[in-house]
Formats: sequence, structure tokens, C-alpha cells
Amino acid sequence: MEIMDSNDPANDARAYREQRIAHWDKVAKRDPLGRGRGYHSRLEQVYRHLVAPGQRVLEVGCGRGDLLAAVEPSYGVGVDFSNEMIRVAGQRHPNLHFICADAHELALDATFDVIILSDLLNDLWDVQLVMERLKPMTTPRTRLILNGYSRVWEYPLSAARAMGLATPMLRQNWLTAEDMGNLLQLGGFEPMRGWQEVLLPLRIPLLAGLCNKVLAKLAPFRWLALTNMVVARPIPVPMKTQPSVSVIVAARNESGNIENIFRRLPELGSSTELIFVEGHSKDDTWDEIQRAIARHPERKCKAMRQTGKGKGDAVRMGFAAATGDVLMILDADLTMPPEDLPRFLGALASGQGEFINGVRLIYPMAEEAMRFLNFLGNKFFSLTFTWLLGQPIKDTLCGTKVLWRREYEQIAANRAYFGNFDPFGDFDLLFGAARLNLKIVDLPVRYRQRVYGETNIQRWRHGLLLLKMSAFAALRIKFV
Repeated sequence: MEIMDSNDPANDARAYREQRIAHWDKVAKRDPLGRGRGYHSRLEQVYRHLVAPGQRVLEVGCGRGDLLAAVEPSYGVGVDFSNEMIRVAGQRHPNLHFICADAHELALDATFDVIILSDLLNDLWDVQLVMERLKPMTTPRTRLILNGYSRVWEYPLSAARAMGLATPMLRQNWLTAEDMGNLLQLGGFEPMRGWQEVLLPLRIPLLAGLCNKVLAKLAPFRWLALTNMVVARPIPVPMKTQPSVSVIVAARNESGNIENIFRRLPELGSSTELIFVEGHSKDDTWDEIQRAIARHPERKCKAMRQTGKGKGDAVRMGFAAATGDVLMILDADLTMPPEDLPRFLGALASGQGEFINGVRLIYPMAEEAMRFLNFLGNKFFSLTFTWLLGQPIKDTLCGTKVLWRREYEQIAANRAYFGNFDPFGDFDLLFGAARLNLKIVDLPVRYRQRVYGETNIQRWRHGLLLLKMSAFAALRIKFV
């Protein structure tokens, strides 16, 4: 029975901590392998999907260290206030580092790419204080990933523990997803996305996979899931210095637009690099690029001829040659005004987002800027990808996308996870950004009518390809 002096908060907190240390020490001794293996096995799958191998990872409330080991960190640190748990963890995973410490008093002289709090918030005395303690161990690109028991499972879990089917627990903080988000904000973190996991916490072949990988992602089943997941990042601080910028223009049959690109593109950041990738044009686009470069010696320019096919291949070629801190894509048809690019840079440099996605479907368009069936297709795929990626994506095929070069390099390094069958390049970037848990922000633009040439989009063939890509993304991102 827990006894607290309600007139002395420090005594209350100390008694709470001591009781829990004693409890988890007993659990570690009596149940060294842990119960609830089905539940924890599924959590390991989820975290392996969220955390790429080879990162610096801190897990607070690490228990036996199995989850930390599962994400394969290059440098892994586990913290738990149960000395017995730390002893077991060290024996099970000698390649990782384990520290016996209270999360409320944690102070490590290190920063991490990922910080994990799995089933810890339910057991803390002061959640906000722990968040504040973690903040010095983050960088602007750190991701905080946490999960906590859903309140709908309060009584089923109590029954399972009474029957010896789950690890015994003391009195818990039963936090809703909204509670978790609010406490993150108060502690200096911004929740980016949240969802539910683990509908069936038992290891039943086939049925467990169906329930946990598919049904748990669909209404109304997801409302019955055992745990709420949240991905958050440190609340961003605007940059004090201006980054350099590379603008990539994939140009195929766009001879009549090249001079306007030079004339209308504003100077961006500390310096602007303009990179043209010409893609097997039937007109004199390549020659016009050469002439325009000669007419504008004040511009820092590069030009290259595409060896592969498709806009996606051209963009990747341009990105590989870029030297700027920030990478931007500008469509050569100028249907997205280049005068809007400073807004994209501002949204990125201020920290409002880490991947800025142009949106053509909010403001009224110029007449004939987009055919009606194309408009409907874009609406359909925006809803599909919002659901798939867990972040609002109102326009998947707007050509203007802006991100940091360091983030693009990580996307490129992990490209094999999704494959290389995207001729547009948009989905390669969107999927990769979601995989890295980047903050995706939609930025509305006014879409203009093309004044030269014709669109390279083929409605039916490319529409079928988009459906195929949506199904593929569902298997790689949603139902994992």
C-alpha cells in the first residue's frame, strides 16, 4: 500500500519512486524473460519500421533492453531506475550501454537521433518534467517516439494481470492521445503524428498479423487498439544565418520558358545555384539553355543532359550535382510562379517544416491550368496519401518541393526500401520524407496556365501507375 504525505510533494514523489523501483526489481527477478511477449514483439516490429538502423538511440525506461537492441543503433543507451532491470539488460545486450537513473533526474552529456519512451508515460510521477529533462539531449533533427497504453484497455489489462497473463503493474497514469500531445507541447516538443497499434497482443499465427498489421489501422478497429503511438520533434527555433540554395529545373521541350526562368527566379538565401537537366527534348531546349547561360553571367548555373528517362530521374541527377544547403524543384513550365520560392525557403529555414510541399488545389486556378479529370485525380491521391503517410498531403504531384540537402541524402541512402519505379520523383521524395519522420508542410500556390509547350503527363497511363504506387506504399508504410 502506497503511503504519501499530501502536505509534502517531495515526500510523495520519493515514496512513489521507491515503490516503483522495488516493484520493477521484483519483476526483473521473478520474470527475467518478461511476459506479454506477443505485445512486445509487435512493438519491436513497429519501432524497427520507425527507426532506421545505425542511429544514435536513447531509450528511457528500457527495462531488459530488448526494444533498444531491436532498432540496431550505432550507439545505444538504455536508462532505467530499476537496478535489477539494468543488470538483466546488460547481460542480454552487452554491446549496448545501460545506466541506472531516474528519468526525472536524467542528465546525459550527449545528443541522440532518436529518443524512445515505450510504455513509460503511464508510470511517471511528472511527465512534463521528464520531457524538459530530455530536451538538452536533442538536436533540431531528433525524433522522440513514444507509446502508452490506451485507456480503453484499463480494465482488460487489469483482468489479464490478475490471471497472470501480463506483467503486474502499479497504479497507472491513463493518458489519452490528447493528453500525451499536450504534455509534449508543455515539455518543449511538437507532436507530428499519432496512431494506434496492437489490436491482438497474443502470438496467434496469421490472426495476430491480420489484427495488428491491417485491422488496427482501420476504423472502427483502431479505436480498440492497445497502445497509442506518437512521433514528436523539438519545437523548432528559426535559423540565424541564411542557407545556400540549389534550384533544379528538369526541362523537356521547354525552349520557350528558359529565358523567363532566368528573368523571374529571385535570388534566394546566401547564394542561388540554378541547375538545368535537359531531358531528350525534340525542340532546341538544350541550345536555348546554353544561350541563356551566356546571356546571364551573373547567375551561378550548371547544365547537364539527362541520360535516363522521366522527371524523377532528371531531378535525382540535378540533386546529385547540387551544392546548396537547400534543394528546390522548379517546374520548367512556370505554372508555379518562381516568385513564390522565397516563401518555401522561409517555411523551411524557420523550422515550420522539414519538407515543404507545394499545393495547387487551394486557391482558384487560372482557366485551363489543369484539366478536370486531372483535378479529380489529384484530389483522390491527396486523400489517399494523407491517410497513408499520416500527415496532411493536399497535392501529391505539385512539382515544387523543398527540403534540406542533408535530409535528401538520407532519403537517397534508403531508396531501396521503396524501390525506383517513380517516374515523377514526387513520391520518391514524399515516401522518403515520411520514412524519416520529417515534418511535411503544405504551402499553397496559385497555379498558372502554361504559356509554352504541352504537359508531359499522360492521364490514363500515369493514373494507373499512381494506383500501383499507392498500393505499394500501403504495404511499405501503412500495413507493416
